[in-house]
Amino acid sequence: MKTMEFWFEFASTYSYPAAMRVEAAARAVGVTVQWKAFLLGPIFKAQGYESSPFVAFPVKGRYMWRDIERLSAKYGLDWRQPTRFPRTSVTAARIACSYGDAAWLPAFVRAIYHANFAQDRDIGDDAVVRDCLIALGLDADAVLAHVTSAAEKPRLREQGEQAAQRGLFGAPSFVVDGELFWGNDRLEDALDYAQR
Repeated sequence: MKTMEFWFEFASTYSYPAAMRVEAAARAVGVTVQWKAFLLGPIFKAQGYESSPFVAFPVKGRYMWRDIERLSAKYGLDWRQPTRFPRTSVTAARIACSYGDAAWLPAFVRAIYHANFAQDRDIGDDAVVRDCLIALGLDADAVLAHVTSAAEKPRLREQGEQAAQRGLFGAPSFVVDGELFWGNDRLEDALDYAQR
């Protein structure tokens, strides 16, 4: 079965619709998804940005918010513009790195995105992350203890370095056999390429 890497950042607006639909879209065409969380901060800093380009360029930011609102309506997703953007998401990203192969990870990823972009909850707050874990029937204390252990903490940074080595410059990104597809609107193209 073909595989596709799905690189996402929990604070990334366009990663929201991609994360909510990637699993079902890939399953429908027989492609396996490898979930790859990373942080955009180091990537943006390497590009000369102090924060998101949507913050650096307000006109672009205004367009993006309206576009995400339209996309959410198109895909039937709940939407509420976050009162703070971008939000930090280190703990959630660490969980996604440490438990990348767990059967429950896709549901956890969707829960974090829903908390941020549908409920306007602070996903940088471990209490919010804990709520998402508990809602999935997981032992939140055990998960949080594991991802903050000395052995696990470096994994997020290492995965971010892998993202940079693959030439990623934004999220969401999809990688198939070394071929990079960037943006929510390239999900279907990435899946088509995986099938070929």
